[in-house]
Amino acid sequence: MYTVTVRDHFMIAHSFHGDTFGPAQRLHGATYIVDLELRRRDLDADGIVVDIGRAADVLRGILADLNYRNLDEVPEFRGRNTTTEFLARVIVDRIVGAIRRGDLGAAARGVESVRVTLAESHVASASYEAPVS
Repeated sequence: MYTVTVRDHFMIAHSFHGDTFGPAQRLHGATYIVDLELRRRDLDADGIVVDIGRAADVLRGILADLNYRNLDEVPEFRGRNTTTEFLARVIVDRIVGAIRRGDLGAAARGVESVRVTLAESHVASASYEAPVS
């Protein structure tokens, strides 16, 4: 399986509900480093998995919708704990949608799966992976 990875970051504010989260129940900030992995079995006719520049641009656009936002105020997240795991899934779903719309170009039609890893520090991260089909 071939893999291309692009990286970016975003910053948010949010709070969590439930005793599990201790002091994180209060409003706090987080900065995430985001690794987007795009995977396919065979390279396309140009010898690539996907256009890296387009992949980076699409990821940047998806993250721009979250960047510098208080996620507690985003209607689609209301009542949800916007954990690192939850946000990884949100980003994967948006990337898969972008691939299906053709936003990553023709080469991306061969991408079989997508994995997003969010690092919340140098010692902790969470990932979500899904097929594109």
